[in-house]
Amino acid sequence: MALDPRARAEFVNGYTRALITAWSSETFAAKLGSDPRTALAEAGLTLPDDAEIIVVRTVPEGQQDGNLEVQVGLYETGLATGRYEFHIPETPQIDMAELSEGDLADVAAGGTSCCCPCSCCT
Repeated sequence: MALDPRARAEFVNGYTRALITAWSSETFAAKLGSDPRTALAEAGLTLPDDAEIIVVRTVPEGQQDGNLEVQVGLYETGLATGRYEFHIPETPQIDMAELSEGDLADVAAGGTSCCCPCSCCT
């Protein structure tokens, strides 16, 4: 069951809130393990009462858990089957292949890089 654009945006917003909150709040992260339905609802992801909820906190080597499309697909599967699987790693996953040597040097040296196209910072 493919999500329409509005439902997809709502899911992505809720999932993003769940990720960020899990990474910044030990209380929320603990609640994901003990009461995932309530924790996810706090993030904006309300699930049916009879839903089976699986929260994966450890990322198996080689899986694409950081890929939003994978998570959207898992959510769509949950809508069809009633089994919802959420990949919420214990720490943010960074693909080092996406960083250039300059990006890595800036991070290591505490440098800054501008995020806007106006070139006023360079």
